[in-house]
Amino acid sequence: MKIIIVGCGRVGEALAEQLNEEGDDIVVVDQNAAKVRDVATKYDLLGIIGNGATHSVQEEAGIGSADLLIAVTGSDELNLLCCIMAKKAAGCQVIARVKSPEYAQDISYLKSELGLAMVINPEYMAAKEIARVLHFPAAMKIDTFGRGRIELIKFRLPEGSPIAGLSVRDAMIKLKANVLICTVERGDEAYIPKGDFVFAERDVISIIAAPRAAIEFFEKINYKNEAAKNVIIIGATAMTHYLCDELVHSGVKVKLIDNDELLCNEFAMKYDDVTVICGEPTDEDLLSEEGISGADAFVSLATIDEENIMLSLYAKQQGVKKTVTKINRTEYTDVIKQLDLDSVIHPRNITADLIARYVRATKNTEGSNMETLYNIIKGKIEASEFVVGESSLIVGKPLSDLEFKENVLIAAILRAGQLVIPRGNVVIQPGDSVVIVTGELGIHDISDILKR
Repeated sequence: MKIIIVGCGRVGEALAEQLNEEGDDIVVVDQNAAKVRDVATKYDLLGIIGNGATHSVQEEAGIGSADLLIAVTGSDELNLLCCIMAKKAAGCQVIARVKSPEYAQDISYLKSELGLAMVINPEYMAAKEIARVLHFPAAMKIDTFGRGRIELIKFRLPEGSPIAGLSVRDAMIKLKANVLICTVERGDEAYIPKGDFVFAERDVISIIAAPRAAIEFFEKINYKNEAAKNVIIIGATAMTHYLCDELVHSGVKVKLIDNDELLCNEFAMKYDDVTVICGEPTDEDLLSEEGISGADAFVSLATIDEENIMLSLYAKQQGVKKTVTKINRTEYTDVIKQLDLDSVIHPRNITADLIARYVRATKNTEGSNMETLYNIIKGKIEASEFVVGESSLIVGKPLSDLEFKENVLIAAILRAGQLVIPRGNVVIQPGDSVVIVTGELGIHDISDILKR
């Protein structure tokens, strides 16, 4: 596909990287010449300097032959205008980033009236992810399939865990747990483990299970998992708006700290149930005064990554049970792995996954529709959900008779809303939702997991 990306910020760069890796023809556009040169050179792309909302710049970028335009500048209004111009000029598919809470109620209207293929809101999606891990603090990350009927939960195996030293097969027999082990991360290595794989303390493990089965699994491995009821949030951002909506609705006590008086007043006026503190978030005395040591969770959403990292480490030192840290840049990935952080949120990766799913689904012609896509381990292992059509090559044969590529796992099957455990004698039927975990990146159709 020929794709024009307007906006070379963090989100735009993440999209350019992922879509370029998948073999799409990418053109990036931005008014900032340095950003355009940086992204274009880094990923060997065509870069256009100019206002992506103007017809002349879109023509220079090749809008007449484009399949998709994605507008992800820092301005919601500019993004919408880019999409309107592209629809008028070429009638191609358009996707807009709209992050402001002011437009939250109008998303469906905007999508319908402007003919948008998708409206993406990284801040909202990140807030939803944070709310999930605060409800289930044992998890570092929770992704959902089948509209929430199946969860993919990532967690770190603690020291002294009853399954450390056991193989996957022996652990499942011992626990009698109705979960599937999908991935294990150990240092820089990532595995889709087989039955003889042996767990070690501090392994980062991903499981797939129905929500109730997941709760039972964590109880059996002696993992305490009480939902956070008292949360401190740092940073009065758009993401904070969405997170406050989620937490207040769930009855969670929220305390927000920021040093911007205008933003603090805005939050105080909007949320009667949120305690807003106007002060310096890095002030240890202020944090102590506001009860950091007694908080169930600490969520750092400041605009500066370094500040978020240091504050979360300080919160851990003060005895906070659960920390969530927002990181915008990916340069810190290897360093962060070495730190004692609980959940790390990358909004730009959430966006890249959403759009990559859309692009792959658009390309697919072989008998299944991609519903969901997540990078479990960036650049190494991904999980995706497909609704299987009648013409799919995996329909009508027992799983044991199908020849799968290496490093592929059928993780779950949803049939009429019910979870079907993917054993060898199971036959996939048209209409099933099938979740796969694979090291074979760039899957467009579920049949791509078969040897041919």
